[in-house]
Amino acid sequence: MIREYNENGTSARLIMHCGNKFFSGNGLNKPAPYPINTFVYNKGPAQQVVIDEVTYTMPAGSILPLVSSQHFVFEHPETLSAWQFNREFYCIVDYDSEVGCVGFLFYGIQHPMFIRLDEEEIEEMSHLEKVFTNEMMLKDNYQGEMLRTLLKRVIIKTTRIAKQQCESYQQFPDERMDIVRKFSLLLEGNFKQQHEVKFYATSLNKSPKTLSNVFSLLKQPAPSVLIRNRIVLEAKRYLHYTDRSAKEIAYELGFESPAHFSRFFKNYAGTNVSEFRNL
Repeated sequence: MIREYNENGTSARLIMHCGNKFFSGNGLNKPAPYPINTFVYNKGPAQQVVIDEVTYTMPAGSILPLVSSQHFVFEHPETLSAWQFNREFYCIVDYDSEVGCVGFLFYGIQHPMFIRLDEEEIEEMSHLEKVFTNEMMLKDNYQGEMLRTLLKRVIIKTTRIAKQQCESYQQFPDERMDIVRKFSLLLEGNFKQQHEVKFYATSLNKSPKTLSNVFSLLKQPAPSVLIRNRIVLEAKRYLHYTDRSAKEIAYELGFESPAHFSRFFKNYAGTNVSEFRNL
């Protein structure tokens, strides 16, 4: 079953999948005309999911947040429920300051994030799924606002559970971990143009050294490592799923020259561009 909600005036879109055996994400391979984020709920037993050519096991009774640039294929998509939405329906950046969690779920440092539900939480998700299904069938002036409210409830509930399962959030107060979340949001929006820690530190009103010390205290990878890893990940996506040349990818990712990009990729991906593309 696939149900859609569309707002003609704003281009807002919400899609709900239940038991759709064709459910998958193209990522950079034939991307959708609009960026879309996804919540996947595995109602069945544990199964394999391939995300950007890496295989993971998604536990039974768990939720997986995914972003539009990710390519994903599930072993048994017919056992899943999923909600997909674009920024016009629910904007991560705009709503993040209000909800205080979206960056943590979709652009957090831990990825992929499989969020396990207990029996009570599974029962609540089943109830929410029924409410979503009923609301998707209604056509009145309140439908859009009700669907946004339901999605927001899923996001907040999922974040609460995820933070309970995250060691760093258990050890440190939210106020400190909030720096990591804000950094992740900044990184996602700027990594193609901004490769230096100084830009992100300044945006967070800190010096580069202070920001690095905060990440070390919170037992997180250094900001420079996170920036580097994000660039490498995007380069791999382009090489896997597009026919762009190394030169095109280099300029897309903000490198001064193809040679600079090639050295960077070799150093941090462990292989050169042509070898990786032929893997």
